[in-house]
This record gives sequence, structure tokens and C-alpha cells, in this order.
Amino acid sequence: MENQKLIFSDNDLIEKKYRIYNGDCIEVLKKIPKKSVDLIFADPPYNLQLKNELYRPNQTKVDGVSDEWDKFNSNDEYDSFTKKWLSACRDVMSDEATIWVIGSYHNIFRVGKIMMDLGFWVLNDVQWHKSNPMPNFRGVRFTNATETLIWAKKSETQKRYTFNYNVMKQLNGAKQMTSVWNIPLCTGHERIKGNDGKKAHSTQKPEELLKRVILSSSKEGDIILDPFSGSGTTCAVAKKLNRCAIGIEKEEKYMEISKQRLSTIITSDYKYLQIKEPKKEILQRVSMDELVKSKYFSVGETIFTRNKKHTAIILDDGTIKNGVGIGSIHQIGAKIRESESCNGWMFWCYNDNGNIKLIDEKRKEYRIKNAG
Repeated sequence: MENQKLIFSDNDLIEKKYRIYNGDCIEVLKKIPKKSVDLIFADPPYNLQLKNELYRPNQTKVDGVSDEWDKFNSNDEYDSFTKKWLSACRDVMSDEATIWVIGSYHNIFRVGKIMMDLGFWVLNDVQWHKSNPMPNFRGVRFTNATETLIWAKKSETQKRYTFNYNVMKQLNGAKQMTSVWNIPLCTGHERIKGNDGKKAHSTQKPEELLKRVILSSSKEGDIILDPFSGSGTTCAVAKKLNRCAIGIEKEEKYMEISKQRLSTIITSDYKYLQIKEPKKEILQRVSMDELVKSKYFSVGETIFTRNKKHTAIILDDGTIKNGVGIGSIHQIGAKIRESESCNGWMFWCYNDNGNIKLIDEKRKEYRIKNAG
């Protein structure tokens, strides 16, 4: 890939595990070795075809998607582009890889048909329900509160692919994860903004969305590819989850954003996110309540986050109390992280004779002692 601009040199701190290439995705994909990628997440142009500017009732302009990269001369041109990048993606997918493609009602049905025509086999359509959608200011149609993700394998005959069923179950309170994901839009501290205070990328996706995609359908060390890398969300989440990542981005203005974003992430700081598919022999469910009753933790004992920024007190029923409220280790962790979910076992720590350990260590001790 010598003709493409690398953000990170081979001697950089994060070496070759996380790369973003500046260029047209179709051309860059041709230079990636065939069957080398384990998972693809694609957030292609929406092809919104906006005709007029949109204003709120107070006459302030809505900062929507009006970027040049989203403009095509016709649906035929968009379809041709879609067929080319999807074909190039299919070539680099390993024989056990899957692909996720996200889109709105403007484009996802066209994309889905082309995927099926190319031989992809749809496994699920997932509805991303935005809990804080942008209103329909003119009041002439329903508020658009969803986007669709298509999850597919390379072909109908593909026998193997990764699906971490139990990881998704853990994220969903021990219940089977459904195909409707209630996740807010990317706002607040997560939203990357430019020097002018405006959002740096018009369609930045929330990290929680990518966390579910990557945790559900890849393993640690897998190579994750995003052909429309944008502000680098896929690569950032992949790094936090201890996966390798390749991003491709045509717009140079997003490259520096991605570089800065990735350079600040230390993978070891995000062990609480790195949920693994448990082995069948250790699927025994253990609650904090059991650990308290069995004297693995004491009522009133203090647990804390790895950076000791947040603490909580263990109550007699295994729930914990923190400034944000009372709840399970998972619920309080999620509130602190301002996220829909949190693996509390990998989020909270305890003091073991001066050594900081994850509370999951106590759960492991309990399982070993009570095995069989």
C-alpha cells in the first residue's frame, strides 16, 4: 500500500495494529490482501439528495448532512458506487468474516438489494433506535428515530462466522439480545467538535453502537475494517476492545481527528469493555449478592474504578451505592460511564493487600471453589 498516506508510521507507539489510509476506498481496498479481514463495518454515504436547507421553528438553520461526499448525480451513479465498494469489501473478507452496513431509509434498501445481488447472505437486520432523535421540524411526517444495520456473511454456503451470543446476553442483563438497539445519538463529551465549536463530522456514530457490533461478531486480535472511517469511531472502539483496525478515509480533514483520537487510547485502560465469550464450563452465574453472602466481599466495603476517580459502597444485598444512586455493579457503572451498558465485573476494582484487582477475580475464585 505504498501509494497511500499512512497516518501512523511503522515506528509509532501503536505500530501496525491501527492504520488509517487516506484515499478512495475502492482503490485502497484493491491493495489490501484478499481474505485478510475478519469483520467489516461500513457507514457509506447516505445519498440524501437534499434539495433545500432545513430550519427549525425559531428560524435557526439545522446542521444536517450537506457534505460533498454525500452528493451523487443520480441513483444510478450511487448504485454503481455501492456495487464497486461492496465487491471490493467482499474480496478482502476471510471465509469466516461478516460485514455490517448501516444506513437510513434514503439508502439502506438500495444497499441491501445490491448486497443480495452480489451474493451476500443476510443474517439480521438490526434497528438502531435513537433515544434522542432529531425532531421533524416541519411536522409533515413521523420523526425519524431509527437507522438500519444489515449484518451479512459472504454467501449462503458460508458455514462459519463469529457470533458471541453470551457476550450479547451479558450486555443485555442476562437476556437474549434482540435486534432493536436503544442507543442515543452521539452527543456531549463524546461528540468531537472543531475549533469553531461545531461538530467535526456530521454523521459521527456513538461508540456504544460500534461496541455492540465489534463485541458481537469478532474476537480479540481480529482485524476490523472500516472503508468509510470518518472521525475514526470504528478504529477507536476496536483499539479499546483489543482488536486490530484498518480505516480508509477520503477526506483529509478527518485524518488528523482520527490520529489524535487513536493516539490517546491505551488499550489496557478499557479492560472493563473487553468482554469475552465465556467457555461453557464456566458459565455458572454468580451474583454480587452470592459473593457478599459467602464473605468474598464485606457489607460496607469500598470498591473503586481503576483510576480511583469513582468509588462505591457494597450493600447487604450485593447492590452498590454511589453518588449517582443505588443499583447493581453494572447499572452504576453504566451511569458513571454515561452509557447504556457496562460490564461491572471488569469496571470495579478492590484492594487486595495493597494490590488493585478487578472484582472479577473474586468471581473466579468463587467459581473454582464451587465448581461441580
